[in-house]
This record gives sequence, structure tokens and C-alpha cells, in this order.
Amino acid sequence: QVQLVESGGGLVQAGGSLRLSCAASGSIFSINAMAWYRQAPGKQRELVAQITSDGSTNYADSVKGRFTISRDNAKNTVYLQMNSLKPEDTAGYYCNTWVKVKFPGPVLAYWGQGTQVTVSS
Repeated sequence: QVQLVESGGGLVQAGGSLRLSCAASGSIFSINAMAWYRQAPGKQRELVAQITSDGSTNYADSVKGRFTISRDNAKNTVYLQMNSLKPEDTAGYYCNTWVKVKFPGPVLAYWGQGTQVTVSS
């Protein structure tokens, strides 16, 4: 089994910054892509940022230039640095990873429990 533990959410004023972390542990052979999604009340979950195993990244248009995704492969951890936060960034943020638990074997998706980010105006 694979566990994802997120941290770093909280309450911040508009214009402030937060850094989210998500550490994967358990039976891991390799990790492919890692990503952050978010879901606001009454809205669908949306992709915020993704980083592949070779470090390629892509971002939602709404966060480009403000958010930065990175990963530490030695620690099986993905980060999301969020700057210039806006009230519309308020949501539950969820870590997503694609993990191969054994070789040979399939690549499976795992989700974190979510961490709340609230941006006040």
C-alpha cells in the first residue's frame, strides 16, 4: 500500500504565500507523475499543476506565474509553492501520484486526504 501525507495548508490573506508538501510512503518501486488538484465547494476538482518524473511541468492557466510545483525524488515528496494568493484560490488541495509498487506491474493512481487552503480578502 501507498500512503500520501499532505501538509502546509491554512488561512492566509490575499497576496500571501503558502507551501504545500505531499510525502509518499509505503511499497514504492517508482513514482511517475505527481500533481496537485483542488476542489472548491460546489465545483469540480481541477488540475492545478503537474510534474513528471523527468521534471517537466504544466500548470492551470489560473495559477501560471504564481504557483511552482517541484519534487524531491529522494524523499518521494512533491511541493506546491503558492505565491500572490487570491480569494479564488480557496479550496481543498489534493495530492495525486502515479506509483508503480513493483516491477513488473501497473502504474496506479493514489490520492492524499486533502489540505484546506483559505485565502481571505
